[in-house]
Amino acid sequence: MLGTMTQRSEPVSQAIYYANGGVKMRGSLLDGEMHGSWEWYRTDGTVMRTWQSDRGRQIGVWRTFARLGRLVKETNFTPSQ
Repeated sequence: MLGTMTQRSEPVSQAIYYANGGVKMRGSLLDGEMHGSWEWYRTDGTVMRTWQSDRGRQIGVWRTFARLGRLVKETNFTPSQ
């Protein structure tokens, strides 16, 4: 009897759009959950936030930017060792 083979999931690129057609968020999903690098944009197209997720779990440093690109906040979701 052959053993059951499990198929490995691969991240799938995802983009969510505003009603005006501009990109709202862009990143990847793995098994339906945010996974890897993501960016969230304002309606004018400027980057508002960047972050990392591991199967929907917040990881790494999340950064929030002012409209003109200045870094205004960093939140570290990396557990201390």
